[in-house]
Amino acid sequence: MSSALKEAITQFIEASDGGENGLYSTGIDGLHIMRSTELKMPHAMVYRPALCVIVQGAKQLMLNERVIDYAEMQALIISIELPAAGKVVQASEEKPYMAISLEFDVGMLREVMEQLDKPPKPTGSARLGIFVEDLSDQLADCLVRLTRLLATPGAIPVLYPAIMREICFWLLTGPNSGEVCKLVLPDGQTRRIADAIRLLRDNFAETVRIEQLAAAARMSPSSFHQHFKTLTSMTPLQYQKQMRLLEARRLMVAGHANVESAAYQVGYESASQFSREYARMFGTPPKRDVTEMRMAAE
Repeated sequence: MSSALKEAITQFIEASDGGENGLYSTGIDGLHIMRSTELKMPHAMVYRPALCVIVQGAKQLMLNERVIDYAEMQALIISIELPAAGKVVQASEEKPYMAISLEFDVGMLREVMEQLDKPPKPTGSARLGIFVEDLSDQLADCLVRLTRLLATPGAIPVLYPAIMREICFWLLTGPNSGEVCKLVLPDGQTRRIADAIRLLRDNFAETVRIEQLAAAARMSPSSFHQHFKTLTSMTPLQYQKQMRLLEARRLMVAGHANVESAAYQVGYESASQFSREYARMFGTPPKRDVTEMRMAAE
């Protein structure tokens, strides 16, 4: 099944852009395909709940102080919105890194779980909201059919929902179903923390108190702080800081702000503090980093 998935991804890339490196959007919202013949420096971004599969090569994800490695025919499952830095660690001209990612349809996951004779039960212990598992033949087959479907855009609205439902079924009956089901349980800890993250994301430039976030998660402040750090590997303050710096970087790269205005727009009162924390996160001062990113995009 791995060879079939590689072939399907390769055919899509060659038909799209002649086999160039980069991130490929598709005719399906939330479905992306990646290719690189080069090892990549860490790239920070916000990862949404998704199924991410490496078809060839290997990647490393850095989440605060945690490092997660995954390689060919392994799936990274993300259950909560997380700022993290990913880098390609295995790629070459002969064997380019190739991957496919599919954002979860939480509504469909919920519908499928409600139809199961024996719905999965959430695992009792709290875990990091991201984990790696070997890709099953059933999920690989779904991804092959999904990728081939891209060649027939008119068929996507008719056939995509059925394939997505099948993907949901295999995830909810697979070895980590007890973790996957936490995405949809309305009173579960994952969904509660996700509600607080939504509040934090929508107001990241403002000072948000722990009590506000805990109330959004329907938890006591102490319980919220503990569960938040378990799921995200960082405190709410660290999470907010990363969101601010990522947004500032986006504003500067797009040409919508200079260093000082970007700092103030994302909630910093001091441009010098912003620059220090920016350099700590991205490894280089803001001006130099933005210049290098613009040159790399040309």
